Amino acid sequence: MEASRKLICRQRQVLFFFLFLGFSQAGTEPRRYSVEEETEGSSFVANLAKDLGLGQRELSMRGARVISKGNKLHLQLDQGTGDLFLNEKLDREELCGHAEPCVLRFQVLLANPLEFFQAELQVIDINDHAPVFVERDMVLKISESSPPGTAFPLKNAQDEDVGRNNVENYTISPNSYFRVLTRELSDGRKYPELVLDKALDREEEPELRLTLTALDGGSPPQSGTAQVYIEVMDINDNAPEFEQPFYRVQIPEDSPLGFLIVKVSATDVDIGVNGEISYSLFQASEEIRKTFELNPVTGDIRLKKQLDFEAIQSYQVNIEAKDAGNLSGKCTVLIQVMDVNDNAPEVTMSALTRQIPENSPEYVVAVFSVSDPDSEENGKISCSIQENLPFLLKSSLENFYTLVTESPLDRETTTYYNITITVTDMGTPRLKTQHNITVLVSDVNDNAPAFTQTSYTLFIQENNSPALHFGSVSATDRDAGANAQVTYSLLPPQDPNLPLDSLVSINADNGHLFALRALDFEALQAFEFRVGATDRGAPALSSQALVRVQVLDANDNAPFVLYPLQNGSAPCTELVPRAAEPGYLVSKVVAVDADSGQNAWLSYQLLKATEPGLFGVWAHNGEVRTARPLSERDAAKHRLLLLVRDNGEPPLSASVTLHVLLVDGFSQPYLPLPEAAAEAAPADPLTVYLVIALASVSSLFLFSVLAFIAVRLCRRSRAGWGGGGSVPEGHFPGHLVDVTGTGTLSQSYQYEVCLMGGSGTSEFKFLKPIIPSLPVHDTGRNVEENENFRNSFGFNIQ
Repeated sequence: MEASRKLICRQRQVLFFFLFLGFSQAGTEPRRYSVEEETEGSSFVANLAKDLGLGQRELSMRGARVISKGNKLHLQLDQGTGDLFLNEKLDREELCGHAEPCVLRFQVLLANPLEFFQAELQVIDINDHAPVFVERDMVLKISESSPPGTAFPLKNAQDEDVGRNNVENYTISPNSYFRVLTRELSDGRKYPELVLDKALDREEEPELRLTLTALDGGSPPQSGTAQVYIEVMDINDNAPEFEQPFYRVQIPEDSPLGFLIVKVSATDVDIGVNGEISYSLFQASEEIRKTFELNPVTGDIRLKKQLDFEAIQSYQVNIEAKDAGNLSGKCTVLIQVMDVNDNAPEVTMSALTRQIPENSPEYVVAVFSVSDPDSEENGKISCSIQENLPFLLKSSLENFYTLVTESPLDRETTTYYNITITVTDMGTPRLKTQHNITVLVSDVNDNAPAFTQTSYTLFIQENNSPALHFGSVSATDRDAGANAQVTYSLLPPQDPNLPLDSLVSINADNGHLFALRALDFEALQAFEFRVGATDRGAPALSSQALVRVQVLDANDNAPFVLYPLQNGSAPCTELVPRAAEPGYLVSKVVAVDADSGQNAWLSYQLLKATEPGLFGVWAHNGEVRTARPLSERDAAKHRLLLLVRDNGEPPLSASVTLHVLLVDGFSQPYLPLPEAAAEAAPADPLTVYLVIALASVSSLFLFSVLAFIAVRLCRRSRAGWGGGGSVPEGHFPGHLVDVTGTGTLSQSYQYEVCLMGGSGTSEFKFLKPIIPSLPVHDTGRNVEENENFRNSFGFNIQ
């Protein structure tokens, strides 16, 4: 009965032990102790009773004991006193190797009642090992061409101690050529580097023997020596060079034996034996030599021993490449052992929307979850998408994510997005899974049509054929589908008097503009209107553009003769004195052309004359002048046919008939003799007004001149009766009559009437009536008359 109770009690103690073991590891800070290595067994470490706050007898009553990993009893507990002693002499190098600090973990178990305490014992290193060179004899072959300052790394000494007790410094025996420097590797190991201070001369001193000493940092320091034999080589001026001085390689810990880790490669520009390269491990520890093998010819580094990530995480392997001339180059290969992470994360889609309307606020694109069957760091997951995308990942529940739009999308900028969801675990190396989503952006009618130009200027020749296509307008819409289909239309004109609907039409589909009827430049030179472009979205958007239409002139109007009149009435007869000199101005043909530009440039030509060669016409101003002196043999009546022609293509013309009557003086009445009765013609209002104006002005002018002449004749008659003398020869000075007028002629005419002495009668000759101005189209020209003529009767015509 008593045995069964003890058994049950021990079972409960074991159960409580493991429970408290877990609780204590989770929340109790371990107690720390230290002891130097090589301390004799049974040496005092600490008093546990005091540290745990227990009485001396309480430890024995509660069954206190020390437990360590693997049941290695490095410590023993005196339950009576509570003192903790070393069970044996401890060798730090044997227990921990090069690991620092060297910590032995143990637990203190109190059985009744059950209680558990964590504790650590740090074994402190002492300087109990001297540095040792793996190779006691080193041979260096150095070219005599090596410049001062050249460094030669030497193989390092190894010391099983750690910290300051490891190798701290290197010295070299006194010499005239070399000094030694102490360098440190990335893992903390120190190696010697031989530096040349003075150039070598193989003929003077072909070899050197030096002693290399390695000192540790212990107190007192310990040392180890090696012999360095330096052979001065003849010139081989190119050492092998590696393609890269540093290689970084990652290799999984489960890589098979013989696995090719990396291939190092060096080249030597020398030729012959000096260019033959061999590879070897340099300053390699025993562990590196056991784990890796190097092919001396190819430079392949292969796995020789199975890797263990938990033991060693990385190796730094120094490789030396030598040529046949014993020049060398070196590189470092860092081999990182990677923990195995053989499961990639998985992505499970719960909801997905592949089409999103533009301009929408935060919009849910996808809902998905991620998972990774690996554990610990290899099972932790991070999720991301590409940068510079208007999307955002939101984490909702554990391992659940929502992909939403970060800002409203614009289809006109980007029509679709390729989103890559990248799920990466935290393992080493990290494995990732990528899930691609293509999201289309659907169109919204948010862009109005835009014309290619804000205003268009189009040209159309007058007298065009109806339905003539004379131009186009074009507008584009950045939207898509029906939102981008543009319809064109004419907008109501701003000028209510413009009959736009009867002038222009537009094709609603392509914006072509058509003239509905023939246009007349003389009636309408230019007009403008607005066109609209409307898309078919909902709601519809539109824009406007201004169209200016310039009507181009065609030569469709023949010249119109204003003077002399050709209205079917009695012909106009010009009176010319027979005493007129050559160049005498007979008359001036005045004509206009309703066209514009060169179509309105007029030229004049004499087609037919009763007596050719007697009269001539100036081509540019229409002045008809005598070409030679008149004689008694010349006929009294002359009929001149003149042609007025414009400069259009083809040219149009009009003819005019001018009647000229040669007279001896103005005292006798000369009535025009019509050659033929004019045909009845419909009265033209312009002609009627012109005739009335001409008759009025001519009558007034003739009456004034006759009255003036009568007065002068009366005075002269009185002077003759009183003096009885004759009138002296010559012209009377001064102007008697000066009449100016502005008619269709651009130059004013001045008439000067003088009395001639020596004649029994005084004569007056009417040269030309003044024609009043008439409203005509501006032809862009000014007709000038610059002729001065004085006839034999004393009339001065300007």
